[in-house]
Amino acid sequence: MLALMGIPTKPLIALELRWLSLKKRAQHHYVANMKISTRFLLMLFIALGIVFMSVYQPGHLFGMEFEVRVINGFSNNSSLPLVIWCISQQDGDMGGRALQEGDDYGWRLKTNIWGNSHYLCTLKWDAKRRSFDAFKVPRDSQRCAPLNKCSWLVKEDGFYFSSDEVNWKKDFSWF
Repeated sequence: MLALMGIPTKPLIALELRWLSLKKRAQHHYVANMKISTRFLLMLFIALGIVFMSVYQPGHLFGMEFEVRVINGFSNNSSLPLVIWCISQQDGDMGGRALQEGDDYGWRLKTNIWGNSHYLCTLKWDAKRRSFDAFKVPRDSQRCAPLNKCSWLVKEDGFYFSSDEVNWKKDFSWF
């Protein structure tokens, strides 16, 4: 139709092809820059996340240290010791101890990066026997704060927990 009106079509076609070529190059350049920008932003957010965790919550990145103690709180068991045996996924079999009245058994631990550190102890006194979680990350990482100390006082009527060894709360009974 343009040819009928006396307008040459070859220069218009060449101009349109050139414009399409420039448009395609600009789109390719934009997409390439967008990929680089997305990668850069992703790396920046990951780096900022690592910095934030290491500054504000270093325990979650590098493992938190805790002290765990189990204390024989019986009032009169001089003839029968409280026998304790503990194991963990990290340290394996930690061995057994016989605790006389007032004695304690304690250890230090560092949580793993997956947050599943778990220490299981079995206690026996006379005919009573009970296994319990002396330390388990989901339960104890907050309640042992701010001193990162988890203490257990074992008495005739049950097991008492404290994070400061001043305020004791009964957690459970022998049976």
